[in-house]
Parts: sequence; C-alpha cells; structure tokens
Amino acid sequence: MSGGVDSSVAAALLREEGHEVAGLFLRGAGGKDPPAPAPGAPRRLPRGCCSAEDAADAARVADLLGIPFYAADFSEDFEGLVEGFVAEYLRGRTPNPCILCNRDLKFGRALEYARALRCDRVATGHYARAGARGGRPGLRAGADPAKDQSYVLFPLSREALSLALFPLGGLRKGEVREKARSLGLPTADKAESQDICFVPGGDYREVLRARAGAALRPGEFRDGEGRVLGAHGGAALFTVGQRRGLGIRGSPRPLYVTAIDAGTGAVTLGEPADLEARSVVVGGWNPVSAEEPAPGGGPLPGRAKVRRGQDPQEASAEGLGGGRVRLRFAGPVRAAAPGQAAVLYDAEGWVLGGGWIEAAERGPAWGS
Repeated sequence: MSGGVDSSVAAALLREEGHEVAGLFLRGAGGKDPPAPAPGAPRRLPRGCCSAEDAADAARVADLLGIPFYAADFSEDFEGLVEGFVAEYLRGRTPNPCILCNRDLKFGRALEYARALRCDRVATGHYARAGARGGRPGLRAGADPAKDQSYVLFPLSREALSLALFPLGGLRKGEVREKARSLGLPTADKAESQDICFVPGGDYREVLRARAGAALRPGEFRDGEGRVLGAHGGAALFTVGQRRGLGIRGSPRPLYVTAIDAGTGAVTLGEPADLEARSVVVGGWNPVSAEEPAPGGGPLPGRAKVRRGQDPQEASAEGLGGGRVRLRFAGPVRAAAPGQAAVLYDAEGWVLGGGWIEAAERGPAWGS
C-alpha cells in the first residue's frame, strides 16, 4: 500500500471478496529530507513519493478497512536502484527504474516479507491482469488502455506471476476513484505521482549532478557525418529523442539526440527521420507468456512497444540466442533508446515477452 488511491481500492476489493488482507508500505529512501552527506559523499535527494505523509495515508486506509498494517524499511535496496539508475546514464543508456523496482522490491523483497507473514499472495494496485495462458502463469494488459501497466511488469518471473493478484486489472481509473469515494477512503481524490519517485520535479539531471557530478565530462555535439555542432556539459545529461535543452543555435531545422557515445562523450544530433528504427536488438529477454523464440526458428508474431506510453505496433521477435532477440517492426518506431524496455504482446493483450533494448537498427525507408 503506497498511500495512493489505487492500492487503497485494491486492498478494499480483496477485503470485500473475503480475503484475509494485510497492508504493507515499502519505505524507500524517503519519509523525510535526507541528512547532510559526509565530506566527499554523494548528496541524497528528497523523494517524490513513499513519504511520511504517504505512509500515514496508507495507515489510515488500513485502519478504515480493519486490516493489519506494516511498514518495511527497504531503503538500502532502494539506494541500489538509484545507484544503478545513475550508472546507466553514465553508460549512455536511458534506464527505467520503475520496472526494476517492481521486479526487485514489490515482487522481490515484498514477496519475501509476505512469506514471513505467512501470506499466500501479493497484491498491488497495478492496472494489469495475471492469469493462466497455455497452462502456465501469464501477464495480460489491463482493461483500461490509458492506465495499463503491464509494460513495467514484464520482467516478473512465472513464480511471481503465480502469486500475484491485480484487483484493478479489469477496471478503469474513473471506476476506481468512484469506488474509493463510495467507501469514504481518504485517498479517493489524492493526486497521482507522475514522475520517478526519487526525481522530484521530473528532472533526472539534478540526480546525476548531485550523485555523479565529478563524472560528468564536457563533450561535443556532432551531426551524423561527425561534424562538430557545439559543446555540452556531459553526455549523461541527454537521452535519445531529446529536443529541448540542447543549446544549439542557428540550426535551420529542429535537432534531436539520435545517439550517445559515453566513451568519447559525443552526442549525435539529427532530424526526426534519423530517430526511426526498423528493428531493435533486445537483451535479457523474459519469456512471460510464450517460449523464447529459438535461433533459426520461425519468428514470434505480435505487437510491440518500446516506451510505456506508446501504442503497440505490429512486430515479430527472432531468436538470437543467449536471451537476446531481434524485434522487427512493420513500420518505423521512433526514439528506441538503449536501456529502455521493449515488450511484445499478442492480439489479446497477453505479454509474450520483453527485454532491454541494446541497440536500435536504423536503415533505408520502408518499401525502398
């Protein structure tokens, strides 16, 4: 229970169904402003959620529902997620820490905690659906396409999925808020957190400057031919697809970040067409609801997306071996960034598998 409306209603629905429910609040690095760092140590930033106020809201809901409430301190684990987030940017990649938080904390450490409490299942307020596909645990997109969160749950193991409950999977956001109001829950009209929880204000560069400022090295902006266009303060401060904040003046056309070389510090800029990928190579493939495609075997057809807010596009997965696949798209996919997730679905919304983008393969225009 995060102290938001979704997890509050999830707990309430399970209670109504007759389950014996206990609420668990995961304390990360927040709850109060961090102490001043020791000389030479990285500065820890205050967090945008999982605060003392959120914990109090979750406790009030638990009290109203008449269920036990626990708060677990996972701050050390969470600190590791933040460090990994910074390290990925320094490698020129664009990480998604929310996916790792779901895998490692909400369905990792929290599952361990549930077992210690002798609980049988772990439930969350995610808009997704768990069920059986082909005789084994599977994951399916939520009924509300505007809120579907199956993308951020793709790395869950089949064991975790077999123990997962998603009470909101068949509901829409408006229905959830209405349910919360009908129950008099204090979180019914609480605003949603839109940003990464440890990036208040949504500017991840503040986290990088606070934690890895000494590792940021000036570099050059270049075009696709290698010509120097200008200078920047650190390649890690940019992401593939970025347009704003480049500081390039005098260009007759809009420029976008198309590639980042962490080794040389070069940030390549180009036009929108330069961001279009025909395929992506994906590592760490997790075969969620289907077997991993074998090298040399037939492609696994489906619909894929390379960003959470993107509509899935027709694609197929070809096995490369070693947990790596190539996703080929029927049409151009824009701004596929190394470090982001690529997730493949079938026509009914079942997650066939997903992994981490290693490289976007760009080539001639389709039909040429």
